[in-house]
Amino acid sequence: MDGVLCDSEPFICEAACRMFLEEHGQKVRPADFIPFVGAGEDRYLGGVAEKYGVKLNMPADKTRTYDLYLQIIKGRLDPLPGVREFVSGARSNGLRLAVATSADRPKLVGNLQQIQLPASEFDAVVTGSEIARKKPHPDIFLLAAERLKLSPADCLVIEDAVNGLQAAVAAGCQTLGLTTSFDDQTLRKAGAQSTAPDLAHVTPPART
Repeated sequence: MDGVLCDSEPFICEAACRMFLEEHGQKVRPADFIPFVGAGEDRYLGGVAEKYGVKLNMPADKTRTYDLYLQIIKGRLDPLPGVREFVSGARSNGLRLAVATSADRPKLVGNLQQIQLPASEFDAVVTGSEIARKKPHPDIFLLAAERLKLSPADCLVIEDAVNGLQAAVAAGCQTLGLTTSFDDQTLRKAGAQSTAPDLAHVTPPART
């Protein structure tokens, strides 16, 4: 979802920075969050907390971060280029679609509402709250493939983050990296078989 359907990273980072300052009096930097992109909000917040020696109050701190995030994205979050056209084209080609995100459901719902792409457009949805082991473990993509009733090897995972691509490779899926968060070299090193700037530069494959 994040970095593929929409670029929510600046907004969740803004919300997390505000949460650390409001709840813990700790000023953190956006760059602190980069190693934890795509790993789910527990690790996203927890990794930065460890760096600064902050003891989080979970799940309250995560809930507060989401509350701030949902306020911040109103009228500001748009779909990335080519998203609606790609989803429509994939549907026309008879492909099954899933959203598999390490984020929890409040963020999923908020994002899809803002970009006006309802969950009903997808055959399956998996959120971080449904899996014990987050990316880079393969669990989220294995569950998505199961819900699509497909072999992981028949699934193409489109990811923008290193953790996500490592998870896709571990699941045995095909991979496409979008350079919305990391550069081509970084994504290929993480396991991307090919890369593109965004979905506007990708033609949905035909069903085989």
